[in-house]
Amino acid sequence: QNFYDDQSITLALGRSVHAVDRTAKTVTAGDRVYPYDHLVLTTGSSPRRLPKSIGGTLAGVYTMRDLADADAMAPEFVAGRRVLIVGGGYIGLEAAAVAARMGLDVTLVEMSTRILQRVAAPQTSDYFRALHQSHGVDIKEGIGLTQLHSVDGRVSSAALSDGSEIAVDFVIVGVGIMPQSDIAALAGLKVDNGIMVNALGQTSDPAVWAAGDCTVFPYGTGSLRLESVQNAIDQAEAVAGNILGADQAYIPQPWFWSDQYDVKLQIAGLNTGYDSVVTRAAPDDPKVVSFWYYEGDRLLAVDAMNDPRAYMVGKRLIESAKSPDPATIADPNSNLKNLLKP
Repeated sequence: QNFYDDQSITLALGRSVHAVDRTAKTVTAGDRVYPYDHLVLTTGSSPRRLPKSIGGTLAGVYTMRDLADADAMAPEFVAGRRVLIVGGGYIGLEAAAVAARMGLDVTLVEMSTRILQRVAAPQTSDYFRALHQSHGVDIKEGIGLTQLHSVDGRVSSAALSDGSEIAVDFVIVGVGIMPQSDIAALAGLKVDNGIMVNALGQTSDPAVWAAGDCTVFPYGTGSLRLESVQNAIDQAEAVAGNILGADQAYIPQPWFWSDQYDVKLQIAGLNTGYDSVVTRAAPDDPKVVSFWYYEGDRLLAVDAMNDPRAYMVGKRLIESAKSPDPATIADPNSNLKNLLKP
């Protein structure tokens, strides 16, 4: 609170917006009407939930998005209990890692043919599958959840698409997020899998801006909705600058991370459109490896596991639009830092 006071920012907490008048340039929240010169929508996203029809609202079924979600499920994490994790993306895998390390019996189901299929190459999927299996996680790929069953209103078992049924004590759902674009739609702004903005961050109304998970913005020859903490921060800063007259297009420099067991995954760039993957492996440690994504001879992205040097070098190469020879990358004896020399 003191920070906002010091910056002359007035907080209106506990109020939901229920009307936006773009002609009058006002926002109505509760019993208050707020005038604006510029309106910025930073509404974020919310986790996808299981339908009520298959047991998504039963007690013991959780989604993971914020600290409140973590606090709500924390009492469930008791050694020996059985948890089903639905979804093999990074959220599901991170939850599986925490549960396994705490001694729970962990089953993870992923409807796609492999974990991380939407976001990573098969090599990265293979790495993390082996990592989790080495910690006792039962990973079921190509298998979905059909129905959750309950006893006295609390989840007790799960029927899977392969015809099997497993007993569970609780369920964690990690099947993606939905952009929070309801207010934009209410205001009559252009929405398509998120709030559509131009390179400056303006919506279809130049006086209304948006930033973060809720936005779809120009990227390359198409458009992109980027779900990451860093993008939310960087895009918000860009929008603030443009409101003040900077007139600078937002060009993201994506990076991500994930901590699972004793492995830190760091990702630089976006692998969309890749057609080859180059592996750089440490000869003395199987957990130290990086995968370099190329489209033709152009470097797009790097997945680095326990290899901060590969991540740092890859990130700088991508940001400077440099693409090293794949043979140099694959050679574990090559000095990656030499690639940064002019």
